[in-house]
Amino acid sequence: MIPYVLLVIGFAMLIKGADLLVKGASSVARRLNVSELAIGLTVVAFGTSTPELFVNLVSSFRGNSAIAIGNILGSNTANILLILGISSIIYPLSVTKGTVWKEIPFSLLAAVVLGILSNDILIDKASTSILTRTDGLIFLSFFIIFLYYTVNIATEIHGVDEHIPTKQYSSPRSLVFIILGFFGLILGGKWIVDGAVTIATQLGVGQSLVGLTIVAVGTSLPELATSAMAAYKRNVEIAVGNVVGSNIFNIFFILGISALIKPLPFQATNNLDIAVVVFSSLLLFGFMFTGKKQSLDRWEGIVFILLYSLYVSVIAMLQ
Repeated sequence: MIPYVLLVIGFAMLIKGADLLVKGASSVARRLNVSELAIGLTVVAFGTSTPELFVNLVSSFRGNSAIAIGNILGSNTANILLILGISSIIYPLSVTKGTVWKEIPFSLLAAVVLGILSNDILIDKASTSILTRTDGLIFLSFFIIFLYYTVNIATEIHGVDEHIPTKQYSSPRSLVFIILGFFGLILGGKWIVDGAVTIATQLGVGQSLVGLTIVAVGTSLPELATSAMAAYKRNVEIAVGNVVGSNIFNIFFILGISALIKPLPFQATNNLDIAVVVFSSLLLFGFMFTGKKQSLDRWEGIVFILLYSLYVSVIAMLQ
């Protein structure tokens, strides 16, 4: 009974935490003349990626590489197919040219780099594939490039004319909202993962499947809550920027830190999951040119959700 209670309470805290975080971040963005896209790519993305970071740090210290890698791959897939799918159904997600031609391709690059660095067996004919500390430093180097780019666009406002203006709060109140939002997201995410993992263990589900599905979706709930709330409030740049930024954070920062702590053995079966992340990113890019240009429409969101359901079904059958 306790795991189920943790799930319910954790979900409630995530929703409220996401609401407070979007309010605080939007207010700060307006006051500092920073685009909502930049806020979504940095502050919000990092805050909502905290559960993934927490799970991966624990997994790395304990040597549970299946959960660490599965968590990131599963989260990135859920971020695009599930979260953007749901968010676009709530409200079509129009984005800027910068998102289409820079942020989305950069998140695609992250998945491709992961696929290259994690396949020592295929590329170097090694006996095993491991994400080494050197690989971790490469990930973090890409992450620094991403931060440099984000800083450069931080003072530019693109495509916000169509947004409904967000309410501005005083700086202290905005800071309190952000802190409380982070707290709700972190604690809520932890409780959801704890409850979900306990339930999965009771049902006899394998560790790899837990990492790719329950843990991944559990740690992605902050992104879901934040993007869904942002879509509902018509802050579409935060909705998309949060997901794209989180995917970049997940691979380049979280996996980078995880590999630095302890090298992560990579299973060849995870190549399917990397392929799905790459395919999802390519499909997201392609959808920017179908229907309404530079927009993820409701029908495209439905396609995303159907594909995610298919993906979960396939990996469950392969276990």
